[in-house]
Amino acid sequence: MAIPIEYNVRSIIVRWSSALVAVIGIAGTVAVFVVVLAMGQGFRATLVASGSEQNAIVLRGGSNSEMESVVMLDEAKVIGDAPGVARKAGGAPLYSGEVVVIAPFPLRTSGTDANVQVRGVSPLALDVRPKAKLAEGRFFRAGLAELVVGRNASRTYGGLDLGAEVQFGGGTWTIVGVFESGGSAFDSEVWCDATVLNQIYKRPENIFQSVTVHLESPEAYQGFKDALTADPRINVDVYRELDYYEQQSSTIRTVIRQLGFGLAIIMAVGAVFAALNTMYSAVAARIREIATLRALGFGPASVMFSFLAESVMIALAGGAIGCLVALPFNGFTTGTMNWQTFSHLAFAFRVTPEILVSGLVFSVLMGLVGGLPPALRAARLPVVVALREL
Repeated sequence: MAIPIEYNVRSIIVRWSSALVAVIGIAGTVAVFVVVLAMGQGFRATLVASGSEQNAIVLRGGSNSEMESVVMLDEAKVIGDAPGVARKAGGAPLYSGEVVVIAPFPLRTSGTDANVQVRGVSPLALDVRPKAKLAEGRFFRAGLAELVVGRNASRTYGGLDLGAEVQFGGGTWTIVGVFESGGSAFDSEVWCDATVLNQIYKRPENIFQSVTVHLESPEAYQGFKDALTADPRINVDVYRELDYYEQQSSTIRTVIRQLGFGLAIIMAVGAVFAALNTMYSAVAARIREIATLRALGFGPASVMFSFLAESVMIALAGGAIGCLVALPFNGFTTGTMNWQTFSHLAFAFRVTPEILVSGLVFSVLMGLVGGLPPALRAARLPVVVALREL
């Protein structure tokens, strides 16, 4: 079987111009496929990076997100006193009652308004989320209309510079700090004192939408959850923070994949037809050569396998080129709407080794689909009829 395969490899080199058409079609399809997967992976990674294995988030029972939840102040105190909650040196429990609003800020690139998530947090928020670190300035002071903005928010939206004053919700706010949280969704948020945010938006001061808790250890989660769900004073759902943000990313990832896969499939149909055309042309042009191989004793299976191998080699070449075309998108930053919170979220594309392997596998599938019919035709070609072409 090695001799026919070697013959097909040489044939690709000799007939490079016809093979190039299929290579280009498959390369474009794989590039789109890989970029779509990288987009979905980047969005997921950004949200999941917001969670910590040692944190838990508590919502009102039956709520799917913070936007739907309400947690009263006395319930928040019960949550903070639950077993497993970490405490500061002075004994204060590490939890943050939080509220979320959406405020419009202009994008630096276009000047059009985009929804930005403004999160009212506790003054202990940096202790509750150790991954969030101040990069510039200072943290807001409790009771004052001061903001700290995420690094991505500062870069993406106009007016969110350190020391600037901005107006939203009927109040005037001063930006006193810029923080970073490792490329998570928090980097696209603006933080302030939860009590002040409630006051300016004329909300009751004793209401939160969620409570985020820093636990003594990741292993303390189950005991913490069991204690709260069994407590008759409150009706809450408890999530590990990692699981919550994984769930929040599912909707937009599904939308991205459905739209992207639809486009990739349409392009794949065109690429498969290009491969079909290339391989049928190869069979038609090599009838004499196929007859010679058969006359030398190579069976139909050997001939069919060699033509399938040729189609797969062409497809793999296209897949490799497509992966190389998609590689520069790794780290490319863009933004989209988070449909769970209706806010704009900046994230970076992530082209991972697993995605590149998926792209190559996709190219092989296109090569098999495009090469099988011509390979069967070559294998079924009667030797006597083919020899008449000599």
